Amino acid sequence: MSATPDDAPVLLRRAGRAAHLVLNRPRAINALNHAMIRIIQDALDAWESDEAVATVVLTGAGERGLCAGGDIRSVHDDVRAGRVAQAASFWHDEYCLNARIARCPKPYVAVMDGIVMGGGVGVSAHGSVRVVTERSRVAMPETGIGFVPDVGGTYLLTRTPGELGTHLALTGSAVGAGDALLCGLADHHVPSGRLEEFTAALADADAADVVREFATGAPEGELAAHREWIDHCYAADSVEEIVDRLQASGDRHAKEAAETILSKSPTSLKVTLAALRRARELPSLQAVLEQEYRVSCAALASPDLVEGVRAQVVDKDRSPRWSPAELAQVTDADVARFFEPTGRGGLAFR
Repeated sequence: MSATPDDAPVLLRRAGRAAHLVLNRPRAINALNHAMIRIIQDALDAWESDEAVATVVLTGAGERGLCAGGDIRSVHDDVRAGRVAQAASFWHDEYCLNARIARCPKPYVAVMDGIVMGGGVGVSAHGSVRVVTERSRVAMPETGIGFVPDVGGTYLLTRTPGELGTHLALTGSAVGAGDALLCGLADHHVPSGRLEEFTAALADADAADVVREFATGAPEGELAAHREWIDHCYAADSVEEIVDRLQASGDRHAKEAAETILSKSPTSLKVTLAALRRARELPSLQAVLEQEYRVSCAALASPDLVEGVRAQVVDKDRSPRWSPAELAQVTDADVARFFEPTGRGGLAFR
């Protein structure tokens, strides 16, 4: 596959035996749109069968981060214009790409520098070699926009130690390098000042050897010190009980977590907890992605998604009006609806 023009949304480059994917929408912190998903998918089609390619490398253009997530503004606009099928198609192809990355037969080196959120996690944290830096901020912040963790996020977050993943999913909190490593969202820490040298070395050396040469200890994380209250509080069976336990714990950080949770979409919180609990019982990433696709398609009919994106991304008033507005108003039947078959068929993994 030939190199792309400099203004392409994903730059494709070859350097020795390394094939590079560079997300190239720096003004949007490289937010993923449908065209980018298709470019990456086609590139993997070509490179996986190309004997001259030994390693795939993912990076982001600009200084702010690898990827701030999926282009949720486009999803918002599609839903408001009645183009629901277009939004569902984007998620279909994105989730199929997430599965594709996870089973890439060649080392897939994801450089998770700076902001890595939502869809950015999907194109990086399923890779086989996941590198964070001291600048990394990794998060699944979907409950704050009336949505639910997707792109395999509920798979990743249910495989963290204890209830750390539940904490991150409900609060949407971002973590640094040390905690990303603790939670299994990344594998290695490389100082940001050595990234250029690190990626250049992949041109003619085995990825495992390059990682051994450049990896260093990560800055200390914060979550390990809070495991006791996190594991106790988030083991509860409902969001209401989780909040009650957090507020009663006596720990300042737990009370702050409760306040954060209560600012999120009540519907999204309850669906997220249900999705996490169900994902724990599912056998594979693909099975979890299928569940996430059902949930995401159902969210297109929920008022909270459009309202959350309006408040956080469009108008930026940071004052979403959730409907329902209270956790107690979200019924079990409301939650169950998100897990029903979509009527669109399943994901066409390839």
